[in-house]
Amino acid sequence: MSGTLHGIKVIVVGAGLAGLAAATQLKADGARVTVIEAQDRVGGRVRTLRGAFAEGQHAEAGGDFIDEGQQTIQKLAARHGLTLAPILRHGFAFIRYKGTGSRGRPTVHEAPWGCLARLLEPQITAYRMADKRWDGPIARLLAAVSVARWLDDVQAAPDVRAAARGLRGFFLADPEDLSLLALVDQLASEASGQGKMYRIQGGNDQLPLALARSLGEEVHVRAVAQSVMQDKNGVRVAVETSSGASSIKGQYAILAVPATMLRGMDMRPAPPPVQWRAFHALKYGRVTKAVLQFDRTFWRKRGRAWAFGTDGPTGAVWDANEEQPGRAGIVTLMAGGQASEDCRKLVAQEGVDALVGSLRWLGVGSARLLHSRLMTWEDDPWVRGGYAFFDSGFDPSLREWLARPHGRVLFAGEHTSVNWQGYMNGAVESGLRAAAEVAALVALNQRGPRSVAEKAEVIRR
Repeated sequence: MSGTLHGIKVIVVGAGLAGLAAATQLKADGARVTVIEAQDRVGGRVRTLRGAFAEGQHAEAGGDFIDEGQQTIQKLAARHGLTLAPILRHGFAFIRYKGTGSRGRPTVHEAPWGCLARLLEPQITAYRMADKRWDGPIARLLAAVSVARWLDDVQAAPDVRAAARGLRGFFLADPEDLSLLALVDQLASEASGQGKMYRIQGGNDQLPLALARSLGEEVHVRAVAQSVMQDKNGVRVAVETSSGASSIKGQYAILAVPATMLRGMDMRPAPPPVQWRAFHALKYGRVTKAVLQFDRTFWRKRGRAWAFGTDGPTGAVWDANEEQPGRAGIVTLMAGGQASEDCRKLVAQEGVDALVGSLRWLGVGSARLLHSRLMTWEDDPWVRGGYAFFDSGFDPSLREWLARPHGRVLFAGEHTSVNWQGYMNGAVESGLRAAAEVAALVALNQRGPRSVAEKAEVIRR
């Protein structure tokens, strides 16, 4: 499609993976692009921490894993000369935090997906027969029930309940908040953390940085979009910067920001009420991510997984830098849902030593802590959460409205992805989808209104 958008001006709000992917594709198609980003950096929720770690190591404060089946982000990385490093070859195991084995260590259980999939087999089968649609009665029935209520209804065993709670490190939501539909949808697709996983060599932020370099001066940071106005001829985005207010005009705009940011943005004309309801009803998970660098990698033992889900207050734990050289190593603790608050309280009361102590079962022993960082995404004013999740109060018929174009304004971001919601790959795919929608709208507008006979012929085809 190279050159098909020659002369078209598109404004992209948000320089995360979604916005940057959209902008680079639009530029390749011949469009003139302006990207505005409120923060002082690109990448959004892809943030690699550098500088303070020993041996030049780094860690991911945001998006971490690229799954084997996520081909879109893999191809985009390769196109920009980036290499993927395989990680966590043994996948995720599950630790019941409060259970102990014969040596006083937590007991290792099967990954939670298996036991939950067996109990939910009838619901998964029905959901698949409905083609996994969110606009039908099967989805509505599942959506109205929380995972916690379902666990009560089936009188689930303690191990099953612990496994479900352990998934708050994946969904960023506790069983009391998470819709059963979200769990069934995941189980009907594929279990994350059991196939091959990768990180980008040198840090995941290498991808947004590469995309931004390809765009050059078209990316403007520290620029806050205040409003988006549109009419039949184009759009105008009001922008606030350190030097004052200004406006940017174009033919189309892509809003590649979380729904939490869309809620406060002035759009005129306003989107349909049902679309506003979708933006306001969508929840974002709480998450605190702690990265701890030690002088040695005590958790790396032959035949044992290097990643675990847990139902404890410090959340899931995994090896965070096996692809990097050096004797030192980094462990990530990802506390989602209520665990985010619990983890922060633990650190506030007992210090980072409490997080180190939570790793005794891994054999921390005399290992020395070299550096630590905590990142709480619900405190980030430009995100206000980790990534989107669906609670039992979310009407599933609203989901399609998260990505539906509003005239000349289009929407992108992981929350709009159907197959990879919550993933970096979902963000990339949503940006490319929005860019393709711009091209389609341009073609439709250039074609002009059709006669009734022409429309009937299209329908017959």
